[in-house]
Amino acid sequence: MKPARFDYERPRDLGAALELLAGENVTAKVLAGGQSLGPLLNLRLVQPDLVIDITAIPEMIRVEQGVDHLVLGACITHADIEDGRVPDVTNGAMRDVAAGIAYRAVRNRGTIGGSLTSADPSADWVSALAALGAEVVLRGPGGTRTLAIDDYIIGALETSLATGELLEAVRIPRLSKTARWAYVKKCRKTGEFAHAIGAILVDRDRNLCRAVIGATESRPIVISDARELFGGADAKEFDGRMADRILLDAGMTDPLDRQIHVVTLRRAAAQALQ
Repeated sequence: MKPARFDYERPRDLGAALELLAGENVTAKVLAGGQSLGPLLNLRLVQPDLVIDITAIPEMIRVEQGVDHLVLGACITHADIEDGRVPDVTNGAMRDVAAGIAYRAVRNRGTIGGSLTSADPSADWVSALAALGAEVVLRGPGGTRTLAIDDYIIGALETSLATGELLEAVRIPRLSKTARWAYVKKCRKTGEFAHAIGAILVDRDRNLCRAVIGATESRPIVISDARELFGGADAKEFDGRMADRILLDAGMTDPLDRQIHVVTLRRAAAQALQ
């Protein structure tokens, strides 16, 4: 199919983009990489009056490295991260995640901000960045605000973006050199969206033990202090029964679904804690 007619604008600065987004009586959609929006347009599941292409805005492709964090503009592509064109403050964790996203053609165009704003529960960055403790920087008519990924993703295909706001950048904490990380996803075949995701971060230098269960029917399940899940303070043994109880409490009633997610998280724990 072909999309319904729409106007197209490619602003060169953030202020112009926000003005377009705030236009009255106009339904607008933001284009970052187009890997999610393109199919929606073609299937006419969305029919905006205006598509705003933000890929020419300097703030959206910026890379800023601080002492304890890295800021990536929303239009940094998966391939930029995979190929090392941007610094990796996660000891290779982000490069590995990027390399496993769909296919190379998708990674060449798809962006980190576009993935987060689409908020597909099975998307890699939604779970991986939540496990890493990343934040998003949002810009709107009222200025700038920062949210943890946990708070930005509020449900399946739902975010905390307010009317007239854009996701400007992602802020990723620097891991210590001794941090342990694992990211495991269950797919029927390469390139397919995941049916289960398990992500583990153990960073003893920063007193962190985080776990994320992703590819659920809603937002990722973020366990910000996961030491009990992995045998207490020493984080040596994985407790599958506790993981199953967390999934049940989150509303996952199908025993087979829970088993797939528990096994996936168990495999991530084995990799991170070996």
